[in-house]
Amino acid sequence: MLAQADEKRGGFGRLFFCLALLLGATSTCAAELAPALGVIRVATWNASLNRAKAGDLVRDLKSGDNAQVLAFAAVVRHIDPDILLVNEFDYDTRGEAARLLRDRYLRQFPQFFVGASNTGLPSGLDFDNNGKTTGPEDALGFGLFPGQYGMLLLSRIKIDTANSRTFQKFLWQDMPGAVWPDAPGAAGMGSWYSVEEKAIFRLSSKNHWDVPVRVRGSTLHLLLSHPTPPSFDGPEDRNGRRNHDEIRFWADYLTGGAAAAYLYDDRGRRGGLEHSESQFILLGDLNADPVDGDSFGNAIHQLLDHPRVNRDAIQRHAPRSAGGAEAALEQGGANHRHKGDASLDTSDFNDRSVGNLRLDHILPSANIAVCGSGVFWPAKGAAGAKFFAGAAGSISDHHLVWMDVAVSGPCPTNYRSRSSMPTGQ
Repeated sequence: MLAQADEKRGGFGRLFFCLALLLGATSTCAAELAPALGVIRVATWNASLNRAKAGDLVRDLKSGDNAQVLAFAAVVRHIDPDILLVNEFDYDTRGEAARLLRDRYLRQFPQFFVGASNTGLPSGLDFDNNGKTTGPEDALGFGLFPGQYGMLLLSRIKIDTANSRTFQKFLWQDMPGAVWPDAPGAAGMGSWYSVEEKAIFRLSSKNHWDVPVRVRGSTLHLLLSHPTPPSFDGPEDRNGRRNHDEIRFWADYLTGGAAAAYLYDDRGRRGGLEHSESQFILLGDLNADPVDGDSFGNAIHQLLDHPRVNRDAIQRHAPRSAGGAEAALEQGGANHRHKGDASLDTSDFNDRSVGNLRLDHILPSANIAVCGSGVFWPAKGAAGAKFFAGAAGSISDHHLVWMDVAVSGPCPTNYRSRSSMPTGQ
């Protein structure tokens, strides 16, 4: 793992300032005010900052003129989160890409955290049973090179690196009752993977992180991951089943006690989040829609129905956008067959295949108050819509999701200005 802090703050340059203006940013002091009021803005975004070759992301970040990177940074400054998880950000062992993004584009974040990913790590075995052992499906996590599709945490708030936990090396076979995929004609046998393959198969397709931060003297656990999509396989549903158990990992971690006794992190420490009063926010692209899509076994409901998760965050304050509802109506196709509320969608797959879905989640603990939330998916004519339909629309097929939370009491009445910041809804 690698974390870095830098207390220096500076201007972003005229170019980035102009991009922010295009998005209608109106305040630079809101984020500084937020932690003082005990309310922070947390965001997650699968920004597709991945590349086809190792080193290409570093190259694009160094160039200073990559349209995707510039648009990404402008959207982030517009939403102005205090904590941001970026999914699909290529990992390199020196943390060069993370430093470049922070130092050249997003200097409002003095700290970041990155860790190794299982993506692209060769297994030497034939995980997809196609007679070859060198494809991206044969890696410990799908990827063309080690670290592709990794994760990055950016934070204005102090990261407690010494007490962070990562679970990159946790083996799937060490999860009791794992829902292993079956080979054709062997239902219920869990025989898609051989004994030799199970002996090295890691549960996490990227990594699972528990990264504590300190907010007004209290510890807040950020539970971060990016489970594999439950697709791109066959009737054995090997990716759907892995996605289910990657999500189940967090459900057991939150339950703690005997339910989490089997878990071990990369330092050998066992167990989950034991203290019932611990505060946490679980966030990331979990690749699981509560209603639609290809999930196995109602995967995301393992968390949505968990007693330690804030029900208010799932119901009254579930992040939504006007743009999502508008897109589903205009695109039609698979979206017309969906049963879920399209305003809650976070990914834009147009009318192809599964249509638009609610895959990116922010789930705070029950002892954290939710003050506001949203999905940055502007409807036509809304703030930032024209810009978003251009360069920013090509950033990713996912949208940034944000939530304002109070970590040490109820939402303050004097926080209305923060909650009403223009966010392109």
